Amino acid sequence: MKSHVVYVPVPAQSHIGGMLKLAKILHHGGFFITFINTEFNHRRLLRSSGLTSLESLPDWRFFSIPDGIPLSDAEAASEPKFPGATQDISALCNSCRNYIVNPLCDLIGKLNEEVRRKNGSDVPPISHIVADVFMDFAAAPAAEKVGLPLVHLFTISACATMALTLSLVHRNMPYAVER
Repeated sequence: MKSHVVYVPVPAQSHIGGMLKLAKILHHGGFFITFINTEFNHRRLLRSSGLTSLESLPDWRFFSIPDGIPLSDAEAASEPKFPGATQDISALCNSCRNYIVNPLCDLIGKLNEEVRRKNGSDVPPISHIVADVFMDFAAAPAAEKVGLPLVHLFTISACATMALTLSLVHRNMPYAVER
């Protein structure tokens, strides 16, 4: 039986891109993939035709959860044409912290229960959750609820990791020359 991996990225373009790349690699290796996005990012992928290249793949499913942020006036007025480049980062962070946990736990619990009820289903039981390290606050309770192992993926680039590391080191480094 195939392993079934559920992906939970941070709802931001580069994080989703990194998760999709890993999911494609594992799918090619024989894994069943379930990819969970926020509704906003799911609509963006649909508009960009990004999902059409993956929808027809066997053993690949997409689901979305609400992010708790209402549509902007521009987006609501022109839906589905609005390009929706991004959401307000501050509002998105607050919404993720305060809103996404329950919908994510509910969806993963529902998916896991659905597979267990359908013994002859083509969908194997969920074997792992792969979450962006910045989504631990939401993915950890979901994994614990259904008793699944949680794997964290640090999706930022090597360059960003080095910059972050150096800034932290520099902040704690005593200056050799007084200013």
